[in-house]
Amino acid sequence: MLAQLQTFALLGIDAVPVEVEVDTAPAHQPKTVLVGLPELAVRESIHRIERALVNLGYKLPTGRTVINLAPADLRKDAGAFDLPIAVGLLVAMQQIATERLADVALVGELALDGSVRPVRGVLSMAMAARHRGLAQLIVPTTNAREAAVVRELEVYGVGSLAEAVGILTGLAPIDPVAPPAEELAKLNHYTVDFADVRGQEFAKRALVVAASGGHNVLMLGSPGSGKTMLARRLPTILPPLTPDESLETTRIYSAVGQLAPGEALLGTRPFRSPHHSISSAGMVGGGSIPQPGEISLAHHGVLFLDELPEFSRSSLEALRQPLEEGRVTISRAAHSTTFPADFILCAAMNPCPCGFRGDPKRVCKCSPIAVEKYISRISGPLLDRIDLHIEVPPVPFDDLAQLRDGTNSTTMRQQVFAARAIQAQRFRSHPGRLNGRMTSQQIRDFCRLDADGTATLKAAMEAFGLSARAHDRILRVARTIADLAGSETIQQDHIAEAISFRTLDRKWWET
Repeated sequence: MLAQLQTFALLGIDAVPVEVEVDTAPAHQPKTVLVGLPELAVRESIHRIERALVNLGYKLPTGRTVINLAPADLRKDAGAFDLPIAVGLLVAMQQIATERLADVALVGELALDGSVRPVRGVLSMAMAARHRGLAQLIVPTTNAREAAVVRELEVYGVGSLAEAVGILTGLAPIDPVAPPAEELAKLNHYTVDFADVRGQEFAKRALVVAASGGHNVLMLGSPGSGKTMLARRLPTILPPLTPDESLETTRIYSAVGQLAPGEALLGTRPFRSPHHSISSAGMVGGGSIPQPGEISLAHHGVLFLDELPEFSRSSLEALRQPLEEGRVTISRAAHSTTFPADFILCAAMNPCPCGFRGDPKRVCKCSPIAVEKYISRISGPLLDRIDLHIEVPPVPFDDLAQLRDGTNSTTMRQQVFAARAIQAQRFRSHPGRLNGRMTSQQIRDFCRLDADGTATLKAAMEAFGLSARAHDRILRVARTIADLAGSETIQQDHIAEAISFRTLDRKWWET
């Protein structure tokens, strides 16, 4: 007898429909054949499924069994096929009877005792099931709340193969999982605040500019000056994570298995801080079947790279395309996959190898040549893509000792909201566009300077030897500063402040 079921395979962060066909026929000796380009994890599933069936009291096939996973040219490499294959075997052997297979999909990995274990990418699978017009989706209990986020789809969470059989046969029906409406109420609740940071008002101002225009920022300062503390609070002043943004970001975390058990949606903007030993594949994504990297996990949030010069050259250079385009494409012989990667890069580094250059209390013993060699670990093209380079000096004792809190996230966030509202009106024909992503034509249209502003920018270009890309970056930052000031035009002081945020262009280590 032939049984046909619906399931999904994960390709990157996208769910691809897969049809499971199970056919049994009499034979002198039992034999099970699995076809459809299965990888090792799928080929091994036959042994898991057989023991699960036996331990639940079902009979094993006594004849020849062929299991086909279609389409045949798609590689299947996860344990999510266990549950549909097991149900297909039971239907094909006529051990259970059900007429509900046409409009239901199943995903789940089986343990030897028949229990169902969680799998990756259930949110993408639920979205694909709704897109295909399926009415029901049966998933592991641990993944049920995640899948229930998708509306117009009945999601059933099962803890064992027996529960899935009970639902399909109608002998042990259960209610579908209710959509987790309370998850939306938890959005944008942060446990940190800029009020915790004493002093560093110049750095806070720079981060307001970065958050307002979607600009990348690099902080230079000696150890203990508060760079990491500032970076970890940057997401708190970004606009609230919308439900659609939360769904898109959660989909990425689901695909790599980084959602906490029972978690339905990410409630806050991501903050990723990979170690400097990370490989380029870990940074941007990779693998024989491409998986998202850190830049995709930071989508709609902040990617923080501490000790920037310590990262490998290949890891840093791989950031260049995503910083420009907001996405990254991983190409392989069989196919290519594009992952979203729209994030704000916040990097931090010491001003010199010893870390104490510019520190009023400690002496730096690094020569200008040593400092320049240290800085040169970061390529010019990458630095050009970072709009703001700021110094974060040690905090004076008087600032540390004061009882009054520093500028808090609420105040800074209100400034960001006002500037972004202006940008939303300016780029109303391009929803979501920010000053930091203006095209060359938009820079010419919206960043026109008066005579004084032009003279100031020309003097800086000639004095610091700035590139054409740095020229455009300064104009983008100046446009954001003008928006924060509520000015329709870019004034000379806006250009001057934007230039002050280009510390590395001034080659201060030579003085």
